[in-house]
Amino acid sequence: MSEQNSVQDQTLQPPQWDQIETVLLDMDGTLLDLHFDSHFWLEHLPERYAQLHKLDQASAREHVLTAIRSQQGTLNWYSLDYWAERFQVDIVALKKEVQHLIGFRSDARHLLEFLQQHKARVVLATNSDQHGLSLKLPPTGLDQLVDDIVSSADFGIAKEEPEFWKALQSVVPYNPETTLLIDDNEQVLDSAQSFGIRYLYTILQPDMASPERNVTRYPGVRTFDQITR
Repeated sequence: MSEQNSVQDQTLQPPQWDQIETVLLDMDGTLLDLHFDSHFWLEHLPERYAQLHKLDQASAREHVLTAIRSQQGTLNWYSLDYWAERFQVDIVALKKEVQHLIGFRSDARHLLEFLQQHKARVVLATNSDQHGLSLKLPPTGLDQLVDDIVSSADFGIAKEEPEFWKALQSVVPYNPETTLLIDDNEQVLDSAQSFGIRYLYTILQPDMASPERNVTRYPGVRTFDQITR
């Protein structure tokens, strides 16, 4: 596991692109602005949960956020079906109420355009389930900008588990030594590192409406041109 480093102390080195055969990209917080998800789970859902279940806002918010925290790092955390059943609300319908917030992070399109000119196979490797993908692919066209899309829900193993990366090889054969992964979740990067994936980067500002992270355990990307030059 990597040691924590101040972002100010890091000199970001671009990867050796001529040695990279596979690029694995996270979706939420890496290519897409995490603000949509942050706003939905922390603000919109608690508010609508209170309205639908006739609760006061404070108790509804505490209930929702406590439940969400209890599943962090598990596949349930990412399952819209799980939360629909647990909260007894139509999560997909509620997400559609704020879907105008779905969008790319800063220069994510620049990265994807760069990769289209590169020889590497580009794979969207996400914890988002099929409901989440169905919400986000149409307005962004992400499915047209990558070679493959793989959801951890298809394996029943979250990316936080090292077993995910082995399962991924069964559908997208890749050599960890010649693979690059960009993900805003450092638990995911930890599991990828333990599996042997060589090139690992995180994102300094997953949510464009929130401040940058000051400390990361992996090289932190502020803008993608830092690693595509």
